[in-house]
Amino acid sequence: MWLALGLVAALILSPLAYAVLRPPRPRGRGEADMALFHAQLAELEAQRAEGRLDEAAFKSATVEVQRRLLAAPAPESLNAPGRPSLLLLAALALVPVAGVVLYVERGFPDMPSATLAVRQEADAQDEAMITQLRARLATADPNTQLGRQGFILLGNAERNRGRLAEAVAAWEKALGGGFDVGLAGDVAEIEIELNRPENALRWITRGLALQPQDPRLRFLGGLAEARAGRDTTARAIWTQLLADAPADAPWRNIVEERLRGLN
Repeated sequence: MWLALGLVAALILSPLAYAVLRPPRPRGRGEADMALFHAQLAELEAQRAEGRLDEAAFKSATVEVQRRLLAAPAPESLNAPGRPSLLLLAALALVPVAGVVLYVERGFPDMPSATLAVRQEADAQDEAMITQLRARLATADPNTQLGRQGFILLGNAERNRGRLAEAVAAWEKALGGGFDVGLAGDVAEIEIELNRPENALRWITRGLALQPQDPRLRFLGGLAEARAGRDTTARAIWTQLLADAPADAPWRNIVEERLRGLN
């Protein structure tokens, strides 16, 4: 059994060993993010083709991936990597040994997975905390720092639970206590998901008044116009966005794809 575990550990660590012993060309965070997000978009396309995602879910997931790609930093140039250190090689060898030792000392191989009742209880506890937060914020002043942060937290929780309209309501209260371009973009995204493009444009316009070159808001502006059926306006927005963007902008392909999808 222990020999099998050791072989499995070695197999799992073999890609890491290869990366350490023969390091590839270094990649910056922006380049890695771009590769990841393009892979996620390809996976969404495959799931839609297989019938595992309907059109509404596909569009919602695609917008979320594109939002993160727009927020990703531009690729940067890095120096070539040096040789792996002896300490790193020693750590690579000691990881499986330490894992086996800890497993023998503290592991519980016979422990069953959480039951449905346990998961439902945890879900109910989360819901109770959100309800408590909602009750505390009923009389909170969004113009105070504590109140504003509370409404942002509530909006995050509501969005994670899939209650988009409630998330928008909470974030709008937070924006009433102090306008933030990033948060306005989050609200605009959800309004587009809820098929309320005019509401989204209201927040996009306010954000662009402060940061007229923000690529995320400009992209969302074109998306809202397209959802409203104004393809000509959307085309003009995205065309200008591409004209102003650097040649290596990681989100260029997304905008070009959206342009091709217009009527």
